[in-house]
Amino acid sequence: MRCLDKEAEKEMIKAIDKAKEEGDTLGGVFTVVVWGLPPGFGSYDVWEHRLDGRFAKALMSVPAVKGVEIGRGFRMATLPGSKVHDPIYYDEKLSFYRKTNNAGGVEGGVSNGMPVFIRAAIKPIPSLMKPLKSADIKTKENTDAQIVRSDVCVVPAAGVIGEAVIAVETANAVMEKLGGDCMEDLLMNFKTYCERIREYWRPASQKNL
Repeated sequence: MRCLDKEAEKEMIKAIDKAKEEGDTLGGVFTVVVWGLPPGFGSYDVWEHRLDGRFAKALMSVPAVKGVEIGRGFRMATLPGSKVHDPIYYDEKLSFYRKTNNAGGVEGGVSNGMPVFIRAAIKPIPSLMKPLKSADIKTKENTDAQIVRSDVCVVPAAGVIGEAVIAVETANAVMEKLGGDCMEDLLMNFKTYCERIREYWRPASQKNL
């Protein structure tokens, strides 16, 4: 398990152990965070280059993922716009910034300079030790599903895969915008881009300078 709240992690482990004893399986939710991505990556007009769309597609391609949200996600559907959208502020040291991040770092298909928060929901896997009812495809007889080797909860493993696919899509978006055929050129282009937009955005590590 990888959980920031160690007390919650203990409860998760207990729940998994209990499900194992009962021959059941559990799903859950994992979070991937992209730190330090400047504003301007992605696209607001080319649908297949929209950053949120790329992230969602990548995560939905992971087996057992049944839902994806960015920022406050589905919670936004229950709130008025005045409580959802993030106000913009200006400070000489911080430049333009937000005090909240309900959008989750992506607006209009483009990164906005805030950390990107992405959550994915994982269903309980179907290979149960106490199988559900099924039907034989040849005999057409009603029967029980077969018992096969089964993990109880794949959320921790899915989280690692989620990090990987989000890293790939982030790298693709960076390469498309900045170009370069070697890491040295890419890093130079990234540095130049950050310097060019410094009037409007400061990396988190520089906000106290």
